[in-house]
Amino acid sequence: MIRCGIGYDVHRLAKGRKLILGGVEIAYSRGLEGHSDADVLLHAIADALLGAVGAGDIGQHFPNTDEAFRDMSSIEILRRVAALLAEKKAKAKNIDVTVIAEEPKIAPHIPAIRKTIAGAIRLGESSISIKATTNERLGAIGRREGIAAMAIATVEQE
Repeated sequence: MIRCGIGYDVHRLAKGRKLILGGVEIAYSRGLEGHSDADVLLHAIADALLGAVGAGDIGQHFPNTDEAFRDMSSIEILRRVAALLAEKKAKAKNIDVTVIAEEPKIAPHIPAIRKTIAGAIRLGESSISIKATTNERLGAIGRREGIAAMAIATVEQE
C-alpha cells in the first residue's frame, strides 16, 4: 500500500544558537530556537513520515516537556522515526521538502542535506528533493524572524 503524509514546522531565529537545517550546520548569525536542535527541515520530514503511517506527530513521540529530548539532534529523531516505520512494516520511498527563509541561502547546502537525510532513513539521494524559497518579505518569515519547512513523504507499507 502506498501512503502519503504532510509535515510542517516553523521556529523562531535566535542569537546564540547554531543553525542546523537538514542535519547540516549552516554558517549564520542566528540559529533556530527550540527544545531540540530545532531543525525545521527534519521536523517537517519526521511529521510527514509519521503522518503517512497514522502515527501522530513528533510532539507526541518527542515532547518538549521531556528533558530527555532537550538539545536532541533531529537526525536522531529522524532515525527513530524511520525505526518506527520499520516496526509498522513501512519504508519511505520519496521525500519532498520546501524550506521557507529569507536568508541564509539554502541552495549551496542541498547536496549535503540530501546525503545526510539519505543516510538517516536509508533512502537513495535521488528520492529526496530539497527546495528553498523566500516569503517575499511578508510576515514573520519575511521579516527574518524565523524559518519554516513543509514536507510530503510517500511511504510503502506492507
